[in-house]
Amino acid sequence: MDQPTSRPRSHTLIDGASRAGARSMLRACGLRDEDFAKPLIGIANTWIEIGPCNYHLRELAEHVKAGVRAAGGTPLEFNTVSISDGITMGTEGMRMSLVSREVIADSIELVSRGNLFDALIVLVGCDKTIPGGIMALARLNIPGLILYGGSIAPGTFEGHAVTIQDVYEAIGMHARGSMTDAQLKSLEGAACPGAGACGGQFTANTMALVCEFLGIAPMGLSSVPATNDAKGNAGHCAGELVMDLLRRDVTPLKIITKASIENAIAGVAATGGSTNSVLHLLAIASEANLPLSIDDFDRISSRVPILADLKPGGRFVATDLFAAGGSALVAKRMLEAGLLHGDCLTVTGRTLAEEAAAAKETPNQQVVHKLDAPLKPTGGLVILKGNLAPEGCVIKVAGHNIETFKGTARVFDNEEAAFAAVENGTVEAGDVVVIRYEGPKGGPGMREMLQVTAALVGAGLGDSVALLTDGRFSGATHGFMAGHVAPEAATGGPIAAIADGDTIVFDIPKRTLNVNLTDAEIQRRLSSWKAPAPRFKTGVMAKYALLVSSSSLGAVTAVPKTFPPAAQTVARTS
Repeated sequence: MDQPTSRPRSHTLIDGASRAGARSMLRACGLRDEDFAKPLIGIANTWIEIGPCNYHLRELAEHVKAGVRAAGGTPLEFNTVSISDGITMGTEGMRMSLVSREVIADSIELVSRGNLFDALIVLVGCDKTIPGGIMALARLNIPGLILYGGSIAPGTFEGHAVTIQDVYEAIGMHARGSMTDAQLKSLEGAACPGAGACGGQFTANTMALVCEFLGIAPMGLSSVPATNDAKGNAGHCAGELVMDLLRRDVTPLKIITKASIENAIAGVAATGGSTNSVLHLLAIASEANLPLSIDDFDRISSRVPILADLKPGGRFVATDLFAAGGSALVAKRMLEAGLLHGDCLTVTGRTLAEEAAAAKETPNQQVVHKLDAPLKPTGGLVILKGNLAPEGCVIKVAGHNIETFKGTARVFDNEEAAFAAVENGTVEAGDVVVIRYEGPKGGPGMREMLQVTAALVGAGLGDSVALLTDGRFSGATHGFMAGHVAPEAATGGPIAAIADGDTIVFDIPKRTLNVNLTDAEIQRRLSSWKAPAPRFKTGVMAKYALLVSSSSLGAVTAVPKTFPPAAQTVARTS
């Protein structure tokens, strides 16, 4: 057998007479003597049959495992969970989405530690599987990488390209009578033509780009679209690459650094990416024990132009970006402008600058703009603070040019009530729709609000109504929408004090979000406020609500320094 140095962890599991029982069990799974002599490589697969984003990952895993075997490793595939945001949107099921990020990271950690894997590849697709996978890699800190399953192809409806964003916006149009039942059904059947993650620069494609700019995913392999013929070869190459990482002992925390996280933030800003990237990068930094604050996003975004003309605010989808030259082309443009730390290491062994230098720009492409002709001079993310959001909130400015908004509060204590008001036409131009008690603890789970925001756009109110919430927005959301308001309502944040008729003022240049109330009046209202009863009293949702942090810290779960008296009582009696 090889020396244990080539199998730094797995030799403890399978070497020697005392491990005959473990080997006997593994033989029943098809392993032979020669397999035990090779490093054990975990293949964490987020495959699930529910939703197109991850639907094809079972097939992709076979190519990855073939690459591992070809490079001298023994692959062992296991599964974890996934919640489809696009399917659960607007229902109670959406509460589970952000919670799944923690469960994904926890489950990958458990299987990898339990089986003493020498290295790890995480196959990801939909929104929360990507950050959950990165968090697990950072936590384990064994050689490993992320491989993204790739974007879905756009559908075609009435002669133009469409995505799931169009379907949700069509719901609002249908409710207002400007789309027929037959048109809505036809669009529904056309928007998602096959496997792959939602097609615009929504959360999945945003986080896939984050992986490449972080260096934890191989640039050029992850961004191959899901149904592209080259995806299988990309999987095989990734399998070989993880073996190279093991031989070189390159671990995730040698790649995920403060500089590489700043690269990722800049990449999000330059592509008009999802506001969810704020939550996820804060969580990744926390796992890597790196300093990062919500203010860093505004600092970086304010100096980065929007270069990629991508949906939801732009014209093109992720497959168009791939055809134009991919994320490497975006990085190349940014490096030319001095906007990235080019010396950051990536899993390929090359620096980000070296990866970007290999970009091949398609002649006459229109997706990635030149530096002297950006879509906007500053990036897509802005952090606002004020008496409504002392810890901050996130607003995406890609796709619109509104800089100030002053309106009348229409307050709803859950998403369903807000959606009903939009659907029945009682939300009017000049309103500020406030949706509260949807934060990390209050939801729990911080639901996305695409159903509401898309309905507003579909109803023709996208530029005349503002929305703010302690919940989240989908990456497909566009319009004047502020999310992640912190502190949240369920913990007594100022958003809990707002009443119908209050005046709310957004000021992008000043980076402020305020309600026209004195501090004394806010405190007076909060003095009679009572926290709502928890929605869940048992199970994973109750545990999450107990442990989750503010959204301004990434909505991460962590072991508290002290347990509340009730928890101590349970601990003593269990």
